[in-house]
Amino acid sequence: MVVDDHPMWRDGVARDLAEAGYDVVATAGTGAEALTRAKAARPQVVVLDLNIPEPDGVDVTRTLVAGDPSMRVLVLSASGEQADVLDAVKAGATGYLVKSASRATLVGAVLSVSQGGAVFTPGLAGLVLGEYRRLSDAPESEEPDAPRLTERETEVLRLVAKGLGYKQIAERLFLSHRTVQNHVQNTLRKLQLHNRVELVRYAIEQGLDD
Repeated sequence: MVVDDHPMWRDGVARDLAEAGYDVVATAGTGAEALTRAKAARPQVVVLDLNIPEPDGVDVTRTLVAGDPSMRVLVLSASGEQADVLDAVKAGATGYLVKSASRATLVGAVLSVSQGGAVFTPGLAGLVLGEYRRLSDAPESEEPDAPRLTERETEVLRLVAKGLGYKQIAERLFLSHRTVQNHVQNTLRKLQLHNRVELVRYAIEQGLDD
């Protein structure tokens, strides 16, 4: 589903994705329309502008992800401001591109987030990880029943925390791309996390990125 209040931009993005082979199940121009149409169309990925008529993109993201944790939100915004990026990620977005991104970048990003990956315009990923590192410095209560990860899951998690993609992890550990994906999904399930961004945060909090 594509959400943007500018018809020409919205139609252009929908057309690019359709031409790339994606099934665009709905479009919307406001936050209210997005929530209504997402409930009916149940898209796997929502490409969403932040600056839309109420509710805004951050609130829409939070509501969509809370209602269906498997839904992926890829923000496509004119803003690359730190506050906007972090607000979107904290609300549950699994990717953030600025509108200067190329068509190929957008098409690839939709595929990546649909598979559980996290995609950011260059420079924004470091910003997000830096914020999570700052948050991880705050004292947190000990959890008595910490989830148990296998040695291989911990190894994959450590490489995820360092910012490696699935393909890079697969090559380094001599595993298939699919096996790495399975390890990440198993880890997400055990830790009760929704996406790779939250997984990176967990890894950093556990000191696995050293």
